[in-house]
Amino acid sequence: MRTSSLAGGGMLIGFNLFQACKPKAAPPVDLSLLNYNDFNAFIKIADNGTVTIFSPNPEIGQGVKTAMPMIIAEELDVAWKDVYVEQGILDTENYTRQVAGGSQSIRHGWDALRQTGATAKQMLVNAAAARWGVDASECTVSDGVITNAAGETLGFGDVVKEAALLEVPEDVALKEPKDYKIIGKDAGNVDITKIATGKPLFGLDYKVDGMVYAAVVRPPAFGHKLVSYDDTAAKAMPGVLDVIKIGEKVRGLLAEDPSFSSKISASDKVVVIAESTWQAMKAKEAIKVEWEEETTMESTEEHDKILTDLLDGTTFKTERSDGDIKKAFAEADEILERTYESPFLPHNCMEPMNFFANVTGEKVNLAGPIQTPAWKAGLVAKMLGREEKDIHLEMTRMGGGFGRRLYGDFVLEAAEISDAIKKPVKVVYSREDDMEDGIYRMAIKYRIKAGVKDGKITAYHLKEAAVNSNMYGLIPNFFPAGAIENYQVDTANYESNITTGAWRAPYTNFLAYAEQSFFDELAEMMELDKIQMRLDLLDKVKPEEDERIQYSPERMKEVIKVAVEKSGWGTKPKHIHQGFVNYYCHNTHVAEVADVEIENGEPVVKKITCVVDCGIVINPMGALNQIEGGVIDGVGHSMYGELQFENGRPTANNFDNYRMIRMKEAPEVETHFIQNELSPTGLGEPTLPPAGGAVANAFKAATGNRLYKQPFTKTPELLKVPAKEIIG
Repeated sequence: MRTSSLAGGGMLIGFNLFQACKPKAAPPVDLSLLNYNDFNAFIKIADNGTVTIFSPNPEIGQGVKTAMPMIIAEELDVAWKDVYVEQGILDTENYTRQVAGGSQSIRHGWDALRQTGATAKQMLVNAAAARWGVDASECTVSDGVITNAAGETLGFGDVVKEAALLEVPEDVALKEPKDYKIIGKDAGNVDITKIATGKPLFGLDYKVDGMVYAAVVRPPAFGHKLVSYDDTAAKAMPGVLDVIKIGEKVRGLLAEDPSFSSKISASDKVVVIAESTWQAMKAKEAIKVEWEEETTMESTEEHDKILTDLLDGTTFKTERSDGDIKKAFAEADEILERTYESPFLPHNCMEPMNFFANVTGEKVNLAGPIQTPAWKAGLVAKMLGREEKDIHLEMTRMGGGFGRRLYGDFVLEAAEISDAIKKPVKVVYSREDDMEDGIYRMAIKYRIKAGVKDGKITAYHLKEAAVNSNMYGLIPNFFPAGAIENYQVDTANYESNITTGAWRAPYTNFLAYAEQSFFDELAEMMELDKIQMRLDLLDKVKPEEDERIQYSPERMKEVIKVAVEKSGWGTKPKHIHQGFVNYYCHNTHVAEVADVEIENGEPVVKKITCVVDCGIVINPMGALNQIEGGVIDGVGHSMYGELQFENGRPTANNFDNYRMIRMKEAPEVETHFIQNELSPTGLGEPTLPPAGGAVANAFKAATGNRLYKQPFTKTPELLKVPAKEIIG
């Protein structure tokens, strides 16, 4: 400890936090000094037994860089403390589905990663057995040590060279869940020390010698095109190296692959090349640009009317049709019909978009935060007229993705700029760039109609009208598909020049709220218990008779029952108002209960009880992080999230005028897992969609008002509690 006087007369006390916590902590192992043997694309084993496992998929905070190596290490039978993890590069020959999207990394990788670890272990055992002259079946493995029947031992490092030369066995035994020593145990984020100490990990950290920086002048609104620009003042500023125009190569790519057109602007753009990010961004402000309107300048009011007209119209694509809804509605005793509305949303990743490119005659080197590296490498190859084998792509850790980094328009920009200036370059967005030239969650309206005959739900019709829905519309084979005899799902789309795409939990992030809020209101109309009505509907679902059904009614009923029990549903004190939701998406079954209390005349979300069936939980600590983050994200965006457009331009471009949930507004999240031995499913997204519905249903219990629009704060009059109820 040391002390020094402060000018104000106080005292400053300083200490080394990490030494104070662990005074005898050993310095990190320098992996570069170890004598490694590349066992396969996933595993390297050093002579001293140290194991490095490569994580093949992009890491956007969902924890796969920790969880995927845990799966390999479990079957390899090495102690987790002896494992080091490195990020793999794009390698389409040795890895499959190197994608961060749809909460599918663990689900798709589960079997292959287990086989990888088990196969490597068997080869190591075979090598040890050959050295001893015994049968491999006589050997056992624990924590990276192979033991024979006589009690002799060899470490993995002792036999790795021989093992790597052996024939790869085709049929290996996998562990039973009861024997797991790593899977199912808490493991800290493998990058946490680097994150906490500021070591290079993220795209913004990536640097190479001779690299320059680029800031891009983008159209001020969707529907504008570049006419001319004056860069005189910018070029005279310190650190500015050049000002160029790009766009031609991207337009050529779009002509070849028009399916990408709704995800990227084809307009020309002006680019400042400078020695630093700050110099490039300041010089960008000095460029005088003339733009002109090329297409319709759209606004939120116009979208609102267009979507309503689509719902009222007759031009729909039918996604699923069971029975005869027209006849069922004609014969119904009662009909309930409601319309639900959601706005555009930006992604607002903590780390703004950025990417590095170095285009040379021999190679195209790319590096940065991207959710779909193989797709982007292929697009860059097409755009530059190169072979895909010429593209080398390194994945950095991402400061958030949520779907925004699926599309990689920033990757194309970096590659086109580097190709033009013949230098290594990094494109860096400002927050304003990120929000004004984004790829947004599309605005959507749902209209849901149900018919009741003799006290039973006999008809259900769901209609979607969306801006640029593309493939990101609703899911026709989720609940209540299969539970209602006459069931139809229709979609209608309005094509806009505003770029749209996947936003965390696409398809379901808004639909879950709309449908589950509707079910609550339907139960009230029918004077039924809300939970029992859902359970009764699930009893009618027969997946064995309808292969289209994607959810399990039995697993759904289980999460419902546990949520009722764990949340104290219906037994809480009078001042606590509860809202219930059950939902299935991304292969995972979830039930959530929101607890709301009245403070200063308005409802406040205090707690969310969340029950999840995601099969085997690889890393409980990481799973909890995903669940809690998804719930809070779902509550925040349903309460506050909204991006409007005026004349083709977003009305918010930074956090000073875009409302997000604040720390003090985040509810407590209590999580319960359904314990089973089924293969793991997704966790990055499934807890977000139900959160908005649970809150809306709890608000109804608290205020007596139903909410039909997101964000809920858009209709503040519906969040007020009658004065007589506050007094009561």
